[in-house]
Amino acid sequence: MSQTNQQIDKKKDEGKKPVRLGAGGGRGGRRAAGVKPKNFMGSLKRLLGYLKPQLVPLIIVILFAVASTVFMIIGPKMLGKATNVLFEGVIGKMMPPNMTKEQAIQFLKFSGREQIAEMLGPMDIVPGRGVDFNKLAKILLTLLGIYSLSAFFSWLQQYIMAGVAQKTVYNLRKEVDAKLARLPLKYYDSHPHGDLLSRVTNDIDNIGHTLQQTLVQLITASVTVVGVLIMMLTISPLLTLIALIVIPLALLVTLFVIKRSQKQFEIQWDSTGQLNGHVEESYTGFNVIKAFNKHEDMQKEFDDENERLREATFKAQFVSSLIRPFIGLINNLSYVIISVVGGLRVTRGMMTLGDVQAFIQYSRQFTMPIIQTSSIINVLQSTVASAERVFELLDEEEEIPDPENPVVLEKVKGHVRFENVYFSYDPQKPLIENLNLEALPGQKVAIVGPTGAGKTTLVNLLMRFYDVDAGRITLDGVDIRQMRRADLRKNFGMVLQDTWLFRGTIKENIAYGKEGATDEEIIRAAQAAYVDYFIRTLPDGYDTVIDEDASNLSQGQRQLITIARAFLANPPLLILDEATSSVDTRTEILIQEAMNNLMEGRTSFVIAHRLSTIRNADVIVVMNHGRIVEQGNHEELIKKKGFYYDLYMSQFIGTELEKELSSSADDVQIMS
Repeated sequence: MSQTNQQIDKKKDEGKKPVRLGAGGGRGGRRAAGVKPKNFMGSLKRLLGYLKPQLVPLIIVILFAVASTVFMIIGPKMLGKATNVLFEGVIGKMMPPNMTKEQAIQFLKFSGREQIAEMLGPMDIVPGRGVDFNKLAKILLTLLGIYSLSAFFSWLQQYIMAGVAQKTVYNLRKEVDAKLARLPLKYYDSHPHGDLLSRVTNDIDNIGHTLQQTLVQLITASVTVVGVLIMMLTISPLLTLIALIVIPLALLVTLFVIKRSQKQFEIQWDSTGQLNGHVEESYTGFNVIKAFNKHEDMQKEFDDENERLREATFKAQFVSSLIRPFIGLINNLSYVIISVVGGLRVTRGMMTLGDVQAFIQYSRQFTMPIIQTSSIINVLQSTVASAERVFELLDEEEEIPDPENPVVLEKVKGHVRFENVYFSYDPQKPLIENLNLEALPGQKVAIVGPTGAGKTTLVNLLMRFYDVDAGRITLDGVDIRQMRRADLRKNFGMVLQDTWLFRGTIKENIAYGKEGATDEEIIRAAQAAYVDYFIRTLPDGYDTVIDEDASNLSQGQRQLITIARAFLANPPLLILDEATSSVDTRTEILIQEAMNNLMEGRTSFVIAHRLSTIRNADVIVVMNHGRIVEQGNHEELIKKKGFYYDLYMSQFIGTELEKELSSSADDVQIMS
């Protein structure tokens, strides 16, 4: 029942409590785009620490990534050799077969064609012989094998890395989930639900994607840059220098565009969050919007937000898309220069045609990893920012741990005492001071008072959702802090004003109150809560599936199901917080009778605003500003004519006035 219990923090009569923001994923749940990490290196180091259990497969991934990249780098060199075989075969076929290569070169020089003679110098030409297809076939088969190995190692490292990333994220999610169970209720009170969900889902997904893709890309890019640079230097240091001049230009363009597109992306994500929040509000408040004829205003607001999102998205995509054509232009200029210089060196016999072709391919490979690395850095910043948000959650102060040697009560009688209790949600704003209260076994204790008096706070303290600042609360003489929270809470049944039902059948929702409940027990509990008849009128009866937000049931029907859940739990202590506020008067009378039977012999705490429902309570505790101002049964408090008397008479007089007005209206109608 822990999830059900947590609804108590939604009560609105706690004026001192921190305000909880909306639970949707709209405005609260959006992870800010473009947010930079506060401590990049520290957070990155901590994030990489989660990879330690996967160190062996991670090393294998790195080795496979290096192997795949090395084979890919060797490819252009081999392709250049194949080009040389073809070119040399074509040139050799054009030469007379009755002379050697040296004789052909001397003949060309003697005839004044020295440039062509120099070009033939580094070539392996046999005059009169055409293309050596056997040699060409060996090179192509070798090239096919190299590219196949590169593809195989690339697939293998991606496959292993997927496992490494998902196992790491799996462990991180487990740690976060365990942390959520250890966080005190005040954390959930003071943090937006949407933001919390975003940390658990979006931020962790972002980390998983980066570990699976970006980390491998970073390794591959680093190996590619180093390997390609070495291969280019072995081919031509001059052309390598030309290729290196292009890199700063490409980086400057990339940084220039990214800096301007980042602003538009921030506006885009902000607009997305605003639009999502608007849609969420429109959906959840649809009936109210229709009732007040505000649908046109909401539509206009949607159109404005939608237009803002469209404009921001267009600008962000347009600006960011400039990178590729600019880089393409720079690469093409580099390609032209390298081709011209390389061609000149070929004509002078300083390079072969295959080497020029290989170098052009290497220059292409050399530029892209550097540009890719700049993008990876941006992604890495976003990922580390996500990691920091997750780490902030993991570093949150946890609730006080259960005692190592807890006290276990074999049979709970239900004797509860508040002894000199002090508590406040905000240390600067005291709420409960020196409170003393005793509930004897089997007593029905009603807690009344105006909004913000501290009524629900007593229940929070009793359930140990919050711990007292001073004093103590005992159950059967045992300080509840000496008990495990689970042992304490299993002795309580709760029915709250804000119902909580999960997506599932009605039977499953009722059975939530007792593990292993039989169908007969579920039906008896439903009958006791006067909900059996209504359930049987549904097409699928107890197997009717409740929607995610229980919109296919009325508020009163939802309340009855939660009451049936409490009947099924059959605990020694009960907490009823405005449990009948959402049902009609006739059903309320029936439920009150059933509740009286249920509370027989059990200690019960009843929070009520309608004082007529608690007149038969054994003890009525009247609270105001966190203090007990009066205490006694109904007759005693009425005789005192104090605070309770004023509360009761204000409700009583209001009810009688309504009756008189209604009667007068009927008389007027009869006379007319």
